[in-house]
Order: sequence, then structure tokens, then C-alpha cells
Amino acid sequence: MKILKTKGVCAKEIGIKLEGNIIEKIEFFGGCDGNTVAIEKLVEGMSIEEVIKRLEGIDCSERGTSCPDQLAKLLRELV
Repeated sequence: MKILKTKGVCAKEIGIKLEGNIIEKIEFFGGCDGNTVAIEKLVEGMSIEEVIKRLEGIDCSERGTSCPDQLAKLLRELV
């Protein structure tokens, strides 16, 4: 699992395990537990492109980013 640092959100890191372009496992370290666990369960088995398409640009409390947006940005960096 590759561990990547986030910027501007409560979750400080996101662990990402890929199988080709499919997300095998995601794990948020920090953040709102209920929300991050839900994101983890929802995106497992999805393609990187689909996750980016669905999550990129989501804002949290006018921060200009969010945990889902950070996941999309980190995935974009990996491809």
C-alpha cells in the first residue's frame, strides 16, 4: 500500500493499493471516521478514472478541497 500525504484536510494521509487501474484498497488516516470509512467502501473496486470523475472538486467547509477531493488529486498524480 502506498501512503500519500494530503493537504488542507483533516485526514493527514491516504493509503492506496491499486491493481492496474482498479482501486483494491483505500485507507484514510485521520478525518471524520464515518465519512472516510464510507468513501473507502464505496470506491473499492472502482477504476481510478471513475473515482476522479466523481470526487474531484468536492469542497468541505469552504477549504477549497475535501478528503474526497484529496483522494482524487492523489489518484491523478499516480496516473
